[in-house]
Amino acid sequence: MQDHPHFDVIVVGAALAGLTAGLALSKAGLDVAIVAPAAEREDRRTTALLAGSTDFLGRIGVWDAVRDQAAPIAVQTLIDATGRLFRAPDVAFHASEIGIEAFGWNLANATLLAALRAACEDAGSLKFITGSLRSLELGEEVSTARLEDGQTLTASLVVGADGRNSVVRREAGIGAREWRYPQSALVLNFSHTLPHNDTCFEFHGREGPFTIVPLGPQLSSLVWVQTPEHATDRLNWRTDALEREIEERMRSIFGKVTIVSDIQCFPLNGMIAHMLGKSGMALVGEAGHAFPPIAAQGFNLGIRDVEVLTQLASGRPREKLGAIGRAYHLRRAGDVALRTISVDLFNRSLFSGFAPLHIARSLGIGALASVTPLRTMLMREGVAPGSQLRFLSRRFSKAS
Repeated sequence: MQDHPHFDVIVVGAALAGLTAGLALSKAGLDVAIVAPAAEREDRRTTALLAGSTDFLGRIGVWDAVRDQAAPIAVQTLIDATGRLFRAPDVAFHASEIGIEAFGWNLANATLLAALRAACEDAGSLKFITGSLRSLELGEEVSTARLEDGQTLTASLVVGADGRNSVVRREAGIGAREWRYPQSALVLNFSHTLPHNDTCFEFHGREGPFTIVPLGPQLSSLVWVQTPEHATDRLNWRTDALEREIEERMRSIFGKVTIVSDIQCFPLNGMIAHMLGKSGMALVGEAGHAFPPIAAQGFNLGIRDVEVLTQLASGRPREKLGAIGRAYHLRRAGDVALRTISVDLFNRSLFSGFAPLHIARSLGIGALASVTPLRTMLMREGVAPGSQLRFLSRRFSKAS
């Protein structure tokens, strides 16, 4: 029998979710290999990290390295720009209402990736292996991964963090439900002459949200969801014409706009795996779930995947790590399904022509604007799922 390198955990994928998973599991005392091909291009997008995510990144030693390069989001303002008959009122959420400094922080993906990579390279029990996964044989005690270059590795647990076209998911025989939206997102960064005051503005239009997120002093990132036809057309506009259009759509609240980055365009689609874990493996991040860049849920949901997986793996006998896949699925399925459904319904309520859906959305936002307990509950749950229940438990304990 030929000997192969054996690890407690093999993480397939070295983007944000993969590096976070590898680092967290290594910090938990496990021998980890991160398997991924060499990066092909720089990720020029930004990520809004919610407070619960920054807490976790702090615990694994990354947040302090990037915090100075991140912009706080202290206020979230929703503005109905649909022009429809049933118009929702404007509503502003303030982090101070729930006693925190900020809902989250926005920073460049490249900055976070570099910090995660550096922390992984400093971890003594973590190894990078350059290559692409070809096949996977799963077992509850030992799983075997074969790479395209002929390398063979074994591990007690395999973590798929290889994106929405996950080879780990395919090799595990796990199907997925996938769907497409009649939308694309233009993504860019711009400077402006007036301060943003740590405020995120989300204009809800008939084609989708137009979201402006702080990125630095008088610097913001934009995710502009629109029809694919309009997105393709605007990609070909002169820069000054696009700047004027952006300024008009944001009602000149930040003054004059100057685009300072490349303009990228992404089609919007969604996916949710039928299972998030089974014997010998687990899926994290977009290998298990993917949806539009709305409400800052994407990578934050992936961080919660990693947090739960690390909790389940910590303190468990190394030879029993492969048995946690099913428990991981049960722990994560509810949160993933709830967030996926919520983002999907919200997005469809904007571009759908179904009037009752518009009415329901307007009434819901109106309730958030006028009912303080409902608004604070949503803010707590948005920042850290389960926090509202913990808050009520503490209040009850003090009262009794």
